Amino acid sequence: MIDRTSVYPQMLDCRVLFIPQGFPAVDSGVAGALQRCTKECMVGTPETMLEAAAAFRPDLMLVMNGLHVFPANHLQQVQQIKALGIRTGIWFVDDPYFTEDTSVIALHYDVVFTHELSCVSFYQSLGAANVHYMPLGVDEQIFYPRRVDFQYDVCFIGSAFWNRVELFDQLAPFLADKRVVIVGGHWDRLKRTDVLGKFIRNGWMKPEETVDYYNASKIVLNLHRPSEMGMDNRNTHRQSAMSINPRTYEISACGTLQMTDVRDDLSSHYRPGYDIETFASADELRDKMDYYLRYDRQREHIAWRSLYTTRQNHTYTSRIPKLLSIALS
Repeated sequence: MIDRTSVYPQMLDCRVLFIPQGFPAVDSGVAGALQRCTKECMVGTPETMLEAAAAFRPDLMLVMNGLHVFPANHLQQVQQIKALGIRTGIWFVDDPYFTEDTSVIALHYDVVFTHELSCVSFYQSLGAANVHYMPLGVDEQIFYPRRVDFQYDVCFIGSAFWNRVELFDQLAPFLADKRVVIVGGHWDRLKRTDVLGKFIRNGWMKPEETVDYYNASKIVLNLHRPSEMGMDNRNTHRQSAMSINPRTYEISACGTLQMTDVRDDLSSHYRPGYDIETFASADELRDKMDYYLRYDRQREHIAWRSLYTTRQNHTYTSRIPKLLSIALS
């Protein structure tokens, strides 16, 4: 049976104040879904959430992440908003990489959502009673198939965390004669810049441009960041990473072949070998890339199945009614 919530969203009689986090691809998807699924949705800012809540008087204030762009008085604002009788919810989408911060933030909200399976019991153990697993999704208004000619055999977009650097260094001989693009920051960490340097485009890329690269590539790689405490993470509580990232949904929504490393909950959302491809080592990834670059039909079949799965089950329009029914219950 087809899940038609992505086409006909469930409408809820509620008013929501939405506070975005500064990640455009996620913020736009959640905001759009809230506007389609609620009686009224107002989009505020981290700096002025108290003023907006006092004026708008929502049934729920939903905050994304509460990190990075949020001011020092963030939690004081939340307490004052709760004192107005307004229900507050937060959706952590950077778990488990900032548990040093989220372990404190979680205790100030009425309801906590996290996209990371391992963090549900973690927040509960700290005293947050109302904690729920809520996976991320995709903004189908941004990420969708576009008619473009293939320009790249292999594409990766993301920062150069050390696990990614190690993998690309191992793949360098295989990639040397391929059409490759690597986009993101800190790729000077690579050892094999002699081979890979010509493929690198430094800096951040807007979601709309990311879509063009996904659509122009035969294979898009997805490498999750490591969860270990260190220079790239503030995971002081050393929570494990079990859940897939938003890039999983975004690549799939473009109808291109995704090859990803495996997280524990991947099979809850996609079927490896059917609508997504996986790898556990550089050797396995190299062999699978070689195969799918030679056999277009097999590559396209998986890519289009992935698109179907994503559009039916993993849009924010399908996520938000479930989230609101929990938050407002």
